[in-house]
Amino acid sequence: MTRLKTVSGALLAAALFSLPLHAAEQTLRIGYQKSSTLLTLIKQRGELDKTLASQGVKVSWHEFSSGLPLLEALNLNNVDLSADVADTVPIFAQAAGANLTYYARETPSPNAQAILVPADSPINRLQDLKGKKIAVTKAAGSHYLLIAALNKAGLKFSDITPAWLTPADGRAALENGSVAAWVTWEPYVTSAKVEEHARVLTSGKGLASYQRYYLASTDYAKAHPDVLNAVYKSLESQAAWLKTHPADAAKILSPLWGKLPTSTVEQANAQRSYQIKPVKPTVLAEQQKIADAFYQAKLLPKPINAQAVNTWQPASP
Repeated sequence: MTRLKTVSGALLAAALFSLPLHAAEQTLRIGYQKSSTLLTLIKQRGELDKTLASQGVKVSWHEFSSGLPLLEALNLNNVDLSADVADTVPIFAQAAGANLTYYARETPSPNAQAILVPADSPINRLQDLKGKKIAVTKAAGSHYLLIAALNKAGLKFSDITPAWLTPADGRAALENGSVAAWVTWEPYVTSAKVEEHARVLTSGKGLASYQRYYLASTDYAKAHPDVLNAVYKSLESQAAWLKTHPADAAKILSPLWGKLPTSTVEQANAQRSYQIKPVKPTVLAEQQKIADAFYQAKLLPKPINAQAVNTWQPASP
């Protein structure tokens, strides 16, 4: 009997090890932030979880306050892939020596960022920002928009006083008058326009194209291209759904975005392209402009070659 049990145990172990690799459940850890619209919708609708569950992959979701700590967590192997972050964020991660892989991007949405001033503000031109205190989130896409806008006006970054604030604190500062202007992104731009009647001094049009990038740890991208492919296809599908069902998407996002009115959410989403494309070195020209601008402003410790990065390409349909 003992020998029979031993043989049976050996056969069971052999059978288990002979199963396909995906039979042993893996976990995909996804980091996202509140402005990660597509992956937020994917999370809420549960489609990716179901798709990957059939491949033996469980998804765990981890929310971050902004893009920079999200990519820091990715570099430290605390998450496996990130939702979209603004174009500036990978530059700072690259400067810090992070070994990350671009796996998708959203095409430009220049009107999804803006410099806002109060409705009755005497500031009417970019040149009027000289000497003013301006709320901006450090290393965010809006940070580059501010640099580009100041350059256009013939000003230097040292000509203004930055107030390094999160979007929520930036809005409060604009409302209480402790800053003269606020540089931010959607849905905060539309929300401030609708609720506080803030005025757009300039959008990113002609200044900053505002592409958003999706990244993965390089080790994970190399080991699990099939999982990345499933995520990429889910992003494409979700983007198409959002564009054809804007009201339904707004109903899902509204409670997650501080109970913004659904009409405000729809207006904000209309400013984003939500068009998913692969990342190739040839499309990283503006990333180089951003890197150069931050280095010249002494906000990066060394020059960065924005094309010296890893990219992953989706499988052909």
